[in-house]
Amino acid sequence: MISRDSHDVERKVISILRVLSESPQPLGARVIARHLKDYGVELGERAVRYHLKIMDERGLTRPLQRRDGREITPMGVEELNNALVVDKVGFVLEKIELLAFRTSFDLEERCGLVPVNVSFFPKERFTAALKAMDKAFSPGLCVSDLVAVASEGEKLGDIFVPEGRIGLATVCSLIINGSLFKAGIPIDSRFGGVLQMRDKQPIRFVDLIYYSGSTVDPSEVFIKARMTDVQGVIKNGAGKVLANFRELPAQCHSLAEEVVNGLKKSDLGGLIVMGNPSEAVCGIDVGLNRVGMILLGGLTPVAAASEAGIEVDNLAMSTLIEYEELKKFKEVIVSKK
Repeated sequence: MISRDSHDVERKVISILRVLSESPQPLGARVIARHLKDYGVELGERAVRYHLKIMDERGLTRPLQRRDGREITPMGVEELNNALVVDKVGFVLEKIELLAFRTSFDLEERCGLVPVNVSFFPKERFTAALKAMDKAFSPGLCVSDLVAVASEGEKLGDIFVPEGRIGLATVCSLIINGSLFKAGIPIDSRFGGVLQMRDKQPIRFVDLIYYSGSTVDPSEVFIKARMTDVQGVIKNGAGKVLANFRELPAQCHSLAEEVVNGLKKSDLGGLIVMGNPSEAVCGIDVGLNRVGMILLGGLTPVAAASEAGIEVDNLAMSTLIEYEELKKFKEVIVSKK
């Protein structure tokens, strides 16, 4: 029988492995301790060093010579993928709530932190990726046409771009969650899915993953599985895009519309449709005195690049960026020509 202390230690080890796995470069104990707070783990720098020593002995991490830092080993990656599955269930929902809480964008001042997804493309394929994504950004198949770009070794928010890659930050639909939260509107994030479109209008969800029962972000799964057809929507108005489903109290309907309209003035948004109180939206039932919302997935343009055969690694809902650091996608294309 596993003791409570042993289980607690194992959770801390897994949390440290998770932090290391999401970083493209080695991290020191101080930085790890700071990132652990995002997972609700309070460990001081000294305690992190103690756990890292144990993890080194187990072959889960390894120290780098002449540098203060650790990196995760292949054995550590395997341990992270296999261990404490129950603890990882619902992690995506926790991540949504945390990023929404940390979003500080001000509708009137047009400044503050905006939640973003980060995608990594091979340097030699980035121009082709921009061309493929342009066809999605142009007709508005995006949460926002504002993006940020960084080269290898540079940062997007608090995420480093790995060697040989170019990073692209796209605005996440959580900008709506965060803005509604700031306006005092409670919002329930139910699931992420693949939404069928016809004549550029939403028809129904054909696949979905509930956040409360998932250990991975749905958008990342659907892109890797090639389950989207953004190209079809671009070419003839019929296809499949990434989308998310939210619910909010019916009493907040008018205020929510005001918030969404305010975001549009800053080139932010992502709302596909907002239903009527107690009425189903695209076949999805909502509770009594509740309103359903369908938001476009922020990685939809990236899915178009993936459909074009371009390799991409995605970190959905991964960090926050200052609004002032974002620029128009068209400016990025011009600068890369």
